[in-house]
Amino acid sequence: MRVAAVDIGTNSTRLLVAEPEGDAPQGHLKSLDRRTQITRLGQGVDRARVLRPDAIDRTLDVLREYRSAIESLGVERVRATATSASRDAGNRDDFFEPAQEILGVRPELLSGEEEARLEFLGATAGLTEPAPYLVVDVGGGSTEFIAGTEQPDGLVSIDIGCVRLTEQFLRSDPPTPEELSQAVSVVRDYLADVDRDVPGAATAETLIGTAGTVWTMGAVELGVDASESERIDHFRLTRAAAEEVFRTLATEPVEQRRHNPGLEPGRVDVIVAGAIIVVTLMRYWRFDEMLVSESDILDGLARSLG
Repeated sequence: MRVAAVDIGTNSTRLLVAEPEGDAPQGHLKSLDRRTQITRLGQGVDRARVLRPDAIDRTLDVLREYRSAIESLGVERVRATATSASRDAGNRDDFFEPAQEILGVRPELLSGEEEARLEFLGATAGLTEPAPYLVVDVGGGSTEFIAGTEQPDGLVSIDIGCVRLTEQFLRSDPPTPEELSQAVSVVRDYLADVDRDVPGAATAETLIGTAGTVWTMGAVELGVDASESERIDHFRLTRAAAEEVFRTLATEPVEQRRHNPGLEPGRVDVIVAGAIIVVTLMRYWRFDEMLVSESDILDGLARSLG
């Protein structure tokens, strides 16, 4: 049976079409089509608390493209989720109703527990690295932290992501030292809350990073295009390398920054904030490396349909 998972985030909209093989949910997942497009659905949501019409239109256009792929591949079951931007927007139905018409299913606003379960399942299935794990999903509007061994033992979502942090603190091009310092300080304050709510974060054996920020940092460090998944997936991003990527990107103006191999055009203006989150958490818990993972909540969603 072919299944499709759609994840509609603050910064990007993603599709996975797959065939689950073996015993669900831990069996092999054969990927048939995986796509990411920067749609910035959450543009300005932190300030206005509504989805902008142009952001809705951009995202619906991508969903129409994904629907064509879903139909051409003979998908039998579809599941779609919407995350931080849609949770925060008072006019989410202006997006959800046409999205349902396009996809045939209504995007789900998952509970924090369900989102964490699916993220953890997607990121850790089939891993041979030592447990316990800390899975970190750096999104556009929020960042999720999930700790556990076979199932999540602790989880928390904080309202800091690459888009939200950029809009709140990084207003200069390039960001000033004062802006960078303030952003790092805010992230550290949030991590103290994570420490309290997810005690397993500090004792995890393997740190796993998912989603676009971490993937992009891996691509920039390797000097490869972000589409080269065979090079980037399961790449070990050391703390020293993450610090160097951060320093390079944070000191470049946007026009210079966009020429870095591996940096997609839609992430150029928000990657510095995302890198701040990554390097700050690695410093805070003294992780020497982060395992870059392509598998995440999309894979968890697909497995849930198998």
